[in-house]
Amino acid sequence: MASAGGTYRLRCSVGGHELDVRGLSQGLFPPGGFVSVSRDRTARLWAPDGPNRGFTEMHCMSGHSNFVSCVCIIPSNDIYPHGLIATGGNDHNICIFTLDDTAPLYVLKGHKNTVCSLSSGKFGTLLSGSWDTTAKVWLNDKCMMTLQGHTAAVWAVKILPEQGLMLTGSADKTIKLWKAGRCERTFTGHEDCVRGLAILSDTEFLSCANDASIRRWQISGECLQIYYGHTNYIYSISVFPHCKDFVTTGEDRSLRIWKRGECAQIIRLPAQSVWSCCVLDNGDIVVGASDGIIRVFTESLERTASAEEIQAFENELSQATIDPKTSDLGDINADDLPGREHLKEPGTREGQTRLIRDNGKVEAYQWSVSEGRWIKIGEVVGSSGATQQTSGRVLFEGKEYDYVFTIDVNENGPSYKLPYNISDDPWLTAYNFLQKNDLNAMFLDQVVKFIIDNTKGQTLGNTDTGFSDPFTGSGRYVPGSSSGSNAVPAPDPFTGAGRYVPGSASNMVAPLSGVVDPFTGRGAYQATDAKAENIYFPKKEAVTFDQANPTQILGKLKELNGSAPEEQKLTEDDLILLEKLLFVTCNTSLETPTAQQLQTLWKAINWPEDIVFPALDILRLSIRHPSVNENFCSEKDSIRFSSHLLKFLSRNGKQANQLLALRTLCNCFVSQGGQRLMMSQRDTIMSHAIELKLGGSKNIHIALATLTLNYAVWLHKVNNIEGKAQCLSVISTVIEVVQDLEAIFRLLVALGTLISDDTNAVQLAKSLGVDSQIKKYASVSEPAKVSECCRFVLNLL
Repeated sequence: MASAGGTYRLRCSVGGHELDVRGLSQGLFPPGGFVSVSRDRTARLWAPDGPNRGFTEMHCMSGHSNFVSCVCIIPSNDIYPHGLIATGGNDHNICIFTLDDTAPLYVLKGHKNTVCSLSSGKFGTLLSGSWDTTAKVWLNDKCMMTLQGHTAAVWAVKILPEQGLMLTGSADKTIKLWKAGRCERTFTGHEDCVRGLAILSDTEFLSCANDASIRRWQISGECLQIYYGHTNYIYSISVFPHCKDFVTTGEDRSLRIWKRGECAQIIRLPAQSVWSCCVLDNGDIVVGASDGIIRVFTESLERTASAEEIQAFENELSQATIDPKTSDLGDINADDLPGREHLKEPGTREGQTRLIRDNGKVEAYQWSVSEGRWIKIGEVVGSSGATQQTSGRVLFEGKEYDYVFTIDVNENGPSYKLPYNISDDPWLTAYNFLQKNDLNAMFLDQVVKFIIDNTKGQTLGNTDTGFSDPFTGSGRYVPGSSSGSNAVPAPDPFTGAGRYVPGSASNMVAPLSGVVDPFTGRGAYQATDAKAENIYFPKKEAVTFDQANPTQILGKLKELNGSAPEEQKLTEDDLILLEKLLFVTCNTSLETPTAQQLQTLWKAINWPEDIVFPALDILRLSIRHPSVNENFCSEKDSIRFSSHLLKFLSRNGKQANQLLALRTLCNCFVSQGGQRLMMSQRDTIMSHAIELKLGGSKNIHIALATLTLNYAVWLHKVNNIEGKAQCLSVISTVIEVVQDLEAIFRLLVALGTLISDDTNAVQLAKSLGVDSQIKKYASVSEPAKVSECCRFVLNLL
């Protein structure tokens, strides 16, 4: 329990994790222990180290294929007297572990995106929150119900003591109270993403958010109190046992201890993001941060670290760099700051910060009331007063940054500046950028990728490289411009937001599969020295182009209908049929498109070349539906259909039509009818498609590479060496002219898929000299997936 007036000091620093420690939970067994989870894909169980002040790792548990973001303990029962450990990860799964095995007891599958929060209740119930905007209730290994109602990622969940009551906090800024699976109440007040929840009693709870505030609520709906103190996002909140005092951590490098409604102590850490915290039964506080270190703080003099350990911690802290944008230091002009003599004056309150100028550097100090001294908490980078020439950094609005990117949202609109320091978290920077400029949150993944690609993923502490699902893009696809490119140097990641712009120059990425996530991407961070794992090939399923805005496509179709020849004009009924077709094929609907709808679509895709692109876009989306796929690709219609599409692949055709025809062909692979057509017409289709290698835009190159990849997927399944030879030939030809690294990456995956488990294909690839063609890509630094994939291919060759 937090005793009044006590001061927390370092107990120990616990190393072991290789990357950010994203979640912590007090353990049931052994007593006084805890569990941590990390972006290094592991969960670790720690036990107190006997008479020493430290902790020993008892188990390192693995089971996730991507980073682990949350953890909770499932209470003991007759079968598992020491309880179970539940972890949620970026692989969409929840792993359940016993305390005596490093592999999962079982895995819960059902979420469609990252599982970012877990809470356990009585009788083995488990509540999970996910970026897929839902929460799920599990009992043992079964999903009992799904809580739907939030419009963005569910970042925080808690089961209340009263049976059946549950809380969820979301990036939609709201908290919801659920009873037996129904939403009973919505709490509004936070001005930004809700990140954490903590239970005070049967009737009260706390929430923390990206708006840097903490709120105390009654479950009846009333907000009882708002606490301010943090100067940036608050990620985690934990309550002391048997009282209403609590601790919080956040993006301002601090752990804050709150007693009797006031911030009683601020402890700075030498890491930008303090992701997680938990309070042990003895009142000690455990925190996890972006530097991969777990630190434990205690009020107990017996458990306090030695003077040498505390000095080492303070030295580490003093050497950290502080970015004024993510701290509470405000605008700084070095010329106006006093010298070291300013530290002779005592501070007036706990955690007060003071800046001084010393030998041309700006240093930050924090006042400790209990110790009666100023403690150095770091050197401030980016303080105004230097020039770009003297600092080596970029000036923007009077402050210095490592990078200032120019973002063009659309070709006729204004440009936006995105300032960034390597000590920033790219997710937070991207989120702030979108909020500040009132841009759609669906672009978050993209902006993060853009930052990581252009900064080589540099961060404070460990140097990470951006790691993401190599086949998921983000953002709205615009015909003729969306690409899925991750080229380096990556240009502006946006396209004409809110407009349907065929053929416009843009670099927005279209997701190749799945749904755009509401707030966070599938990106994790992976240490550069981590053991490489081949996640790239052999690819098992076709890659598709799914993303679009049906409303805008229909709007453009209606607009161009006015200029269609009289005999080809669509009636109002026709337009309604196409709208219904789009709805049926773009949603998980049980309805089957009608013959009349498909006849109308065929009529539309026979429009003149200069206006046909929105109809081709509808075809691209519709062909993913099994019945549409079967209709157009059936034996009696397949030749007519493929011949019509191939007309658009003419080298002299419009690029928007070329692109959409290629993407439609890629999407044909989703169902058996399309697969049969694509394989039977492989020779003709590939020979037409390869003609676009010269003079094509990077978007066309990506679509061409994707088509090749999809052929590789199916040729690997049927092991057709003739088809593989044609595909290898295409790769060898196209890879010579393509510049875009996303297209190169897909060609590398196609190559790896073709030669996997096939010595004949390996020999064939060698005979074509493919190994010498691709060697240069093994040294590409960003995106890392290109060099990683290339090295895996070269290993096979």
